[in-house]
Amino acid sequence: MKTRELASRLCLVAAALVAGWGQGALAAAGKAHDTVIRNGLIYDGSGQPPFRGDVAIDGDRISYVGPHAPGHGKQEYDARGRAVAPGFVNMLAHPEESLLVDGRALSDLRQGVTLEVMGEMSMGPLNPAMKSFFQRMETDLHFDIDWTTLGEYLTKLEHRGIAPNIASFVGAGTVREYVLGDNDVQPDAQQLAEMRRLVHQAMEEGALGVTTALIYNPFTYAKTDELTALAAESARCGGMYIAHMRSEGDRLIEAIQETISIAKGSGAPAEIYHLKVAGQANWGKLDQAVREVEAARAAGVRISADMYVYTAGATGLDAAMPPWVQEGGFDKWVERLRDPATRARVVADMRAPNPTWENLGQRAGPDGMLLLAFKNPALKPLTGKTLAEVAKMRGVSPEEAAMQLVVEDGTRVGVAYFLMSEDNIRRQVALPWVSFGSDAAAPAPEGVFLLSSEHPRAYGNFARVLAKYVRDEKVIPLEEAIRKLTSLPVSNLSIADRGLLKSGYFADVVVFDPATVQDHSTYEKPHQLATGVDDVWVNGTQALRAGEATRAWSGHAVRGRAWTGAAGGGCRASSKEWTWRP
Repeated sequence: MKTRELASRLCLVAAALVAGWGQGALAAAGKAHDTVIRNGLIYDGSGQPPFRGDVAIDGDRISYVGPHAPGHGKQEYDARGRAVAPGFVNMLAHPEESLLVDGRALSDLRQGVTLEVMGEMSMGPLNPAMKSFFQRMETDLHFDIDWTTLGEYLTKLEHRGIAPNIASFVGAGTVREYVLGDNDVQPDAQQLAEMRRLVHQAMEEGALGVTTALIYNPFTYAKTDELTALAAESARCGGMYIAHMRSEGDRLIEAIQETISIAKGSGAPAEIYHLKVAGQANWGKLDQAVREVEAARAAGVRISADMYVYTAGATGLDAAMPPWVQEGGFDKWVERLRDPATRARVVADMRAPNPTWENLGQRAGPDGMLLLAFKNPALKPLTGKTLAEVAKMRGVSPEEAAMQLVVEDGTRVGVAYFLMSEDNIRRQVALPWVSFGSDAAAPAPEGVFLLSSEHPRAYGNFARVLAKYVRDEKVIPLEEAIRKLTSLPVSNLSIADRGLLKSGYFADVVVFDPATVQDHSTYEKPHQLATGVDDVWVNGTQALRAGEATRAWSGHAVRGRAWTGAAGGGCRASSKEWTWRP
């Protein structure tokens, strides 16, 4: 090597070391990288202030992050004037069905989401009865249920082709239904052992932990001891307990206390799904709710939360009717609703001022219940109307109208419930232990997806964080928002090598314009994609280019620590054998 060339190389290496970029810079020096993203404002996901620099990608990994990537890229991308960040994590995603129809996950991809984390319930394990019911409840999206276990479902999506990465919890309610069916019963020792075995199996197939949806039948029948036992199985498999709690309104504080109790009793880290205070009469409870969580965290309990940034939630009309009328499954529910005497009792319970169950309909009121999704073509014209409007059209009470719609549609009917305070949302966005999830599918504004409405969170939740709460209202700085969209949820999930722009980490990278990023979806016109996110790489492959999906199936299943397909996988005898990431 000539003296001048050698000196030049030594200067390059010395500069890299002085700059503090260490091993990544040394390895990258003089190399032809697969991709180099240059001149961007780098938000590395740590929450630290940004710096101007480059990101180099080789294969599915980041090979350099720093002020100037040595060498050149086979593909060079100029990010001047834009932010470069790790891919965003949708901490509560429901693309379970939409990905079977459209693997692009376009509504989320256009917001920079590179990891969809599915929970509340799971797509396995399924027994024949559950498969049959699932198939019968299909609405506009149609697909074959040719899997049985959660692991088989994750593999099916990978083989089908998906743009984002996916991960999933195993449903505590799913394994309960598998073993006990839909009735209000408690497991005996043998049945609980079988439920634990199913959790164990799902964890070794890649589940991240155990998840719940405790306001719905038959999941609401589970007692704290049952949930603690299943969470303990998750903990010894390196997983967490993540909960749609029993209440987000009248009994919010008691529900948080139960979640903390399960974390303590099981040894599993815990997360509260879609943290909120539902119903105007309860809005003042946020202070106490935050105190409960922060006291537990100060005492050493690993507990965190996620949220969506809208004042309405979305679920079905089952959340407005008492659990007893739904016992035994959907067919029993409809059969009871056909009986006039039973309907009268349901109406009385729906109107009771202090219900013992989570009555979202009462907290939202019929004017605050927006109808989103029907299966019956004859009812689809009602999409976008409130329950109050439909009741008036039919000349019946709102309670009667709700029951009629369930019977006529043959489904639980999709509904948005307006429940939350904008002031509380702002306060929650600023909490350092809260990340973000859409609690929605990942549709596209085309084809079969246009047959139903959507909650705008499906198209706008993450862009709305960046546009409304960071840029416009300055609730938190951009570097903190990106931490809460990336490294915070990844750390809570104990996922390795993601969530940061760091040499050696998977190359999930988002380039966006902080000045123009914007959500456009509304309740009236939900099928509108966000703008301002230009380019997205998933595992080093460009999934979004200049705002257009490339249809490169870049996504993989991100499996938990007990996955037997990885070195050192498998469950342990005790949760103490795992080292939990802070």
